[in-house]
Amino acid sequence: MTDSVPTDNAAPRTTGPTDWLTLPDVAERLDLTISKVHQKIRDRELIAARRDGVRRIPADLVANATVLKHLPGVLNLLADAGYDDEAALRWLYEPDPTLPGGTPATALGGDQAREIKRRAQALGF
Repeated sequence: MTDSVPTDNAAPRTTGPTDWLTLPDVAERLDLTISKVHQKIRDRELIAARRDGVRRIPADLVANATVLKHLPGVLNLLADAGYDDEAALRWLYEPDPTLPGGTPATALGGDQAREIKRRAQALGF
């Protein structure tokens, strides 16, 4: 089950995910225990943000019954470049007209995934 964009107390964002999943929803979708979902977040295989007091994951980063293939690599590159989770989410959903789908998050699910990884890696320099 997805939710529309919840309000939050963080700095205003210009863009972001349109649908969010709660951690129990992600656990069900991925056929994992909730503790395994927490572990994936700690291991930077998934990214979560607190919205309305509840940790949520952007729905489009969980494709069908799996995490987008290149997401963990991109999240690690962003962390290495000093991005916290909120900054990483902003980067993933920042509009970019040079990408199909318009954002790095959308492009991760298509042919441009390696380009997104290259761009994330360049942030560290």
